[in-house]
Amino acid sequence: MASTITKDIVTEIPTWIRVFRDGTVERPRNFPIVPPLLDDPKTGVSSKDIVISQNPTISARIYLPKFAPEKVKLPIYVYFHGGGFFCESAFSKLFQDHFIKLVPLANVIVVSVEYRIAPEHPLPACYDDCWAALQWVASHSTENPTNTEPWLIEHGDFNRVFIGGDSAGGNITHNMIAFRACAEALPGNVKILGAILAHPYFYGSNPIGSEPVTGLEHNLFYLVWKLVYPSAEGGIDNPMINPLAPGAPSLAGLACSRMIVCVAGKDGLRDRGVWYYEAVKKSGWQGKVELFEEKEEDHVYHLFNPESENGDKLIRRMASLLQE
Repeated sequence: MASTITKDIVTEIPTWIRVFRDGTVERPRNFPIVPPLLDDPKTGVSSKDIVISQNPTISARIYLPKFAPEKVKLPIYVYFHGGGFFCESAFSKLFQDHFIKLVPLANVIVVSVEYRIAPEHPLPACYDDCWAALQWVASHSTENPTNTEPWLIEHGDFNRVFIGGDSAGGNITHNMIAFRACAEALPGNVKILGAILAHPYFYGSNPIGSEPVTGLEHNLFYLVWKLVYPSAEGGIDNPMINPLAPGAPSLAGLACSRMIVCVAGKDGLRDRGVWYYEAVKKSGWQGKVELFEEKEEDHVYHLFNPESENGDKLIRRMASLLQE
C-alpha cells in the first residue's frame, strides 16, 4: 500500500506561495514560462534570452522591433517585472505578451530583467541584481562591455535609456533612481531619461487614504514584505518599501528627468501610488511627473487584459513616454 508523505509548510501566503521545510517552494499563481521568438509571426518583434552575469545568476529577455535598421538608434527600456519579489519571471507568458504589444508601439528595445527572487534569495538581492543589469546595459555605450549583446550595440540609443516595472517592479524602479543612480554613475556616464512606475508596491505602518487602520500584521502587503525581506531594518517602514520613511533619500534627487506613476482605482495599492506622486511633486524635484489613473480597474489590469480598451490605453500611454 502506497504511503502518502505530507510535507511540512513553514511559511505560507494562501493561494500565492508555500514554503516547505525541505526548502521547496510552490507558487500556484505563476504564469507559464514560454520560449523567446526570433520573429513573432503577428508583429515581427524578435526576442531572445541573454546572460548578464553568472555569479550571481542574472539574465534577461531582450526584445527588438521589426523595423530596426542599423543607422536608426532606438530607445532602451530596462524593465523589472512584478510579482511581489517572490514570484513571476521575465520569461513568463504574462510579460512576453505585454512586450509583443508594447515594443512595436514604442519602437523600443526592451531588456526585461530576470533577477533572483525571494524567499530563496531575500532582499536586497533583487535590488543588487537590477542595478547590475542596468550597469551591464550602460556598459554597451563604452568600448569594453561585458557579455556583449549586439542588439544593444547596433541599435541602442544610450541618450534615451528608460526604466520601469509593475508592482514590485515599480518599487525596484524607484529604488534604482532614489538609491543607486544617485550614488553611483553608470558606465559611460549614461543617464536614466525616464521612469514608468505601474501600480508600484509601496507601503508603511501608518495608513493613508482608504487603507485599513487595524490588522496590519494580517495585511497582504505587510506579509509579502515580511516574507521577502525579513531582516529589513524598520520592517514595513524600511525606506525601500516606504519612500517617505525616516532615513529615506530625498525625492528631490531622483535620478531621471521624467516619470509617470500609474494607479488603478480598485487596487489596494492605489492610495500609496497617489501619495508617492504627490510627494514627488512637492519634493522640489526638477523633473516632469504625471499621474495616470484608471478608476474602474484593478492591479496590473494592463498585463492581465492588454487587449481591453483600458489596457490598450495605458500601454499606448507608456509607449508615448518611451518615444518622447
